[in-house]
Amino acid sequence: MARAVAVFDWDGVVIDSARAHELSWEGLAASEGLPLPPDHFERGFGKRNEFIIPEILGWTRDPAEIRRLADRKEALYREHARRGRAAGTGEIRLLPGVMELTAGLRSLGVPCVIGTSTPRENLRMSFSLFEGLEGMFAGAVASEDVTRGKPDPEVFLKACALAGGDPALSFVFEDSFSGIQAGLAGGFTTVALATTNAPGALASLRPHRIVKDLSEVDPAWIVRGLPG
Repeated sequence: MARAVAVFDWDGVVIDSARAHELSWEGLAASEGLPLPPDHFERGFGKRNEFIIPEILGWTRDPAEIRRLADRKEALYREHARRGRAAGTGEIRLLPGVMELTAGLRSLGVPCVIGTSTPRENLRMSFSLFEGLEGMFAGAVASEDVTRGKPDPEVFLKACALAGGDPALSFVFEDSFSGIQAGLAGGFTTVALATTNAPGALASLRPHRIVKDLSEVDPAWIVRGLPG
């Protein structure tokens, strides 16, 4: 029998990793001698590297070269994240409310899963940096598991299905414009987090709810909205 599932995007929802990602793009561009448009980071937020490199940066359309650049960018990201976590300089941090909300939902019988545009290796790294985080989630769908990036809802639909969820009963937590669009397109109750974009800008997409971060979400609010 299908049930409610809570689907969490990763970057900007569970962790704040924006600085580490930005540094990795800057380092990659410098090492490769490639240009970076001034607004590239905002335009690419929430999207897969396979879209960012050819469509936003315009670096190449060769699949092998896109893969090489994407892999190098993510390796640089993990280097920055690990160094920043060890030094406490803010390149990566756990966002407020994550552990409390996921624990509360699990106790109420609502499984939590991850649906993200980030590669799976980045998830593994985050789990190694934040004790107890991995155990809060019943599974994950990452960049390698989908063929269509957000705003297509594929990643959220697959993540929901991992836990036997019905999208019409389930929730998506997202911060990016493309991710909010994906949640709505998939038929999920979509909660927008103002961790990356201002509430006014998020409101234009008409999500079901806008919150500052996950600390403003009461697990009981989700359960009260379920039928029966």
